[in-house]
Amino acid sequence: MKLIIQMPCLNETGTLAIALDALPRSVPGFDEVEWLVVDDGSTDNTAELAKQLGVDHVVRHPVNRGLAAAFMTGLDACLRLGADVIVNTDADNQYCGEDIPKLTGPVLAQEADIVIGARPIDQTEHFSWIKKKLQRLGSWAVRVASKTDVADAPSGFRAMSREAAMRLNVFNAYTYTLETIIQAGQSNLRIASVPIRTNAELRPSRLVKSIPSYVRRSLITILRIFVIYRPVAFFFWPAVLFGAVGGVAVLRFLYFYFVAASGGGHVQSLIIGAMCIVLSALLFMIALLADMISANRKLLERIALRLQKIEHNIPAK
Repeated sequence: MKLIIQMPCLNETGTLAIALDALPRSVPGFDEVEWLVVDDGSTDNTAELAKQLGVDHVVRHPVNRGLAAAFMTGLDACLRLGADVIVNTDADNQYCGEDIPKLTGPVLAQEADIVIGARPIDQTEHFSWIKKKLQRLGSWAVRVASKTDVADAPSGFRAMSREAAMRLNVFNAYTYTLETIIQAGQSNLRIASVPIRTNAELRPSRLVKSIPSYVRRSLITILRIFVIYRPVAFFFWPAVLFGAVGGVAVLRFLYFYFVAASGGGHVQSLIIGAMCIVLSALLFMIALLADMISANRKLLERIALRLQKIEHNIPAK
């Protein structure tokens, strides 16, 4: 059994040595433990330093492509290198390397396909109040969209089986954390959460450049999650709401026109009602189209998984 611990990096010469020093070289249940660094277009000597520090594999993007792309590049490299289990961690030493066996244990026992490390968010001092609330909001949105019970969806400290890694695809360029869980839930992969520890902050978060930017990007990410993975629910209920409002407005006009004999003064109800009904019909049509697109996406994911298995010489079950 081979475990590969992957670490996406961007200009991490200041923290890389500390983060690598905390990683284990042996983990119970594995014959081999290797390290892989994904250098996402660093302008410092991150890739060279990683090699000097004994990293087994270094993959480099010629330009910065973002955290999500670096994560997927790492998964692809780990699969090509024959990893049976992949652990993803951060280069800022946020997560405690000694907790890696907690992540890999359920995967080895075949109790879970993906294991997410749940951070003690409320006790993390360097998290602001609004960041803690957004972390909770993001986790709630993921639980609703994925129909899973993930305690800390934004956590990047996670382990996954080879099969699970082959099923994951990321469309969001900002981060992979939320989307991969939803995709795993939609693919009926088993997801578990385990409590982990965190270390003191070594540098400010690269994802949180400012609170307004973090709020905007987090809300956009959550919105995109629902549009991509729960499109029927996203468009159906607004359609019902507009249809109900339009129906009430039209009934109000008809009441005054036929009963109160004063319809001339309530034409605005007819106009508003007609507009709401038309908008409702459009949303219903969008919901149907989105559902068909979602079904097509699932078929493409199945094709991609089969191609992955052929590429990595994995027999079909």
